[in-house]
Amino acid sequence: MLGPINNLPKKLVSTLTETKTPSYSAPTSNLKPINNQFTKFLSVTKYLPASVRSSVLSKAFGKVVPFVGTAGVYYETVTPNQVVVSLNNDKSVQNHIGTIHAVAITLLAETATGFILGLNLPTDRVLLVKSYQVNFYRPLKKGQVAAIATLSDEQRQHILDTPKGEMVIPCVIDDRESDSDREPISVEMIWAWIPKSELEARQTGQSATTAS
Repeated sequence: MLGPINNLPKKLVSTLTETKTPSYSAPTSNLKPINNQFTKFLSVTKYLPASVRSSVLSKAFGKVVPFVGTAGVYYETVTPNQVVVSLNNDKSVQNHIGTIHAVAITLLAETATGFILGLNLPTDRVLLVKSYQVNFYRPLKKGQVAAIATLSDEQRQHILDTPKGEMVIPCVIDDRESDSDREPISVEMIWAWIPKSELEARQTGQSATTAS
């Protein structure tokens, strides 16, 4: 278990030592986590110190989706009711005027919303992003930005009880070091989920009825 900790990327280590992570109020939950590959990994790491756990999760999940790991997305909070991911305003994610690139912000929101859905999805289903809308009201000039995705117990139960469906996953973008009262960005991420058997049927050119 200590292997991944000793090999943490420098970017993650600097994030832990230089940045104070704000706390966000997650919805009160009475539901137990479902059993899938993500919740199993969370249970293995739950006894690690919070900062170390976040670093291990960031490194591990960055390997699951390499593009997310390359961008430097950092997993601060990962629970079935709330996922908080952040990104430092480094040159690698900036645009031509020195602010965080629009695609980087979209990636951050997609990561938070997709991951919280993945935490609540049974293993016989697969998640797919259906559509999203991002409105930019002012640039993100400096510091760190975070995406906070939340689900209530009612939403989690709906996901569990619905074999095939879609949902707008609530997500807020937090420009942590800005003193502006103006919201920087609004996002609407619509995710869908379908049975794995249906996806496999689509990939082979068969109908779900034929494949069953």
